[in-house]
Amino acid sequence: MKISIARPGELGEPERARWRELQKADPSLDNPFLSVEFALAMDRLRDYVRVAVVELDNRIVGFFPYERHSFGIGKPLGGFLTTCHGLISIPDLKVDVRELLRACRLTVFDFDHLVAGQPTFAPYESDVRPAPVMDFTAGFDAWLAQVKANSPKNLKTVRYKERKLGREHGELRLSWASPDPAELRALLAWKSDQYRRTGRVDRFAQPWIVELTELMHASRSPDFSGVLTMLYAGDVPVAGHFGLMTATTLVGWFPAYDTEYARYSPGIVHHMRMAEAAARHGLHTIDMGKGGREYKDWLKSGTLYVAEGRVSRPTPVAAVHWIGRTPLNKARTIVLDRPSLYRAADRVLKGFGRVRSSAQSDPNTVPKEVPGAR
Repeated sequence: MKISIARPGELGEPERARWRELQKADPSLDNPFLSVEFALAMDRLRDYVRVAVVELDNRIVGFFPYERHSFGIGKPLGGFLTTCHGLISIPDLKVDVRELLRACRLTVFDFDHLVAGQPTFAPYESDVRPAPVMDFTAGFDAWLAQVKANSPKNLKTVRYKERKLGREHGELRLSWASPDPAELRALLAWKSDQYRRTGRVDRFAQPWIVELTELMHASRSPDFSGVLTMLYAGDVPVAGHFGLMTATTLVGWFPAYDTEYARYSPGIVHHMRMAEAAARHGLHTIDMGKGGREYKDWLKSGTLYVAEGRVSRPTPVAAVHWIGRTPLNKARTIVLDRPSLYRAADRVLKGFGRVRSSAQSDPNTVPKEVPGAR
């Protein structure tokens, strides 16, 4: 077995075609975050992006995209931005994982959304988590019947708010796969506001993430594209979502809504309309990603599984990394696994967000310097 390292942009067309071939051959790899197009976009924007090309008997049998950070710390491609990563390979390929790390010049590789059960990484999985999906393989009506079975009360409430929104603000319509950059900017502004209100880090404060989103929005091919959907009430956009799509799977990424319409639950109304449009356009699945909001539990009609874990080589850097990361990962897993703890943490973050927003809007507030901050 031979392992060589390159930047994704250095791959020739035969290698890119092989990547697509391997991905299409395995249903567990049907995720746009595993696509060569996503790796190429990340490579354009980040210097630390690499891919290991695995060959057996002079034939490419796998690709392992990753990020190499200082001191040989390895992270999944896209890191905190993505909901799926792993080895794109022939079925059941098992690579000596420490040999893989050595070739990649990594001391440690920490993962939390890896395709569960891949033979190379399975021995190092510390936990496997469900990722709820909307499954349309039996048709939209079958999915809707499952949603009703999951929670008839929630469905009835959403339908009521949907009708009320239409009556009071104009007929509802969904714009599917909109190419309009102005609509994308509006969505990202809502999302930034949501991050700040809820005490999260605003991802779009980083210019490269905005540029990545714009690159993905402009991507159009049968196997990979960015999909922007926007829900309108009359002529006014009220909620939207931007995600990535393969030929059959749409992955949830950035949903947001205009808070002026919050009483109508426009985000959930949008998701219902988006599901109908996705099924109508021939998609089989919307992957909502693991953890997070309770709405996923009653919108789901199927489940995928992703794994958390860590693999390392015996080095001092790997030991220090373990000390710093493992307690945090365990705490996060405990919170995400318990709805009551998740709601409590969410309330704390929202409270912090309100305080921060108030301080930023008060011209008489003098920011305090934090010791050691830069």
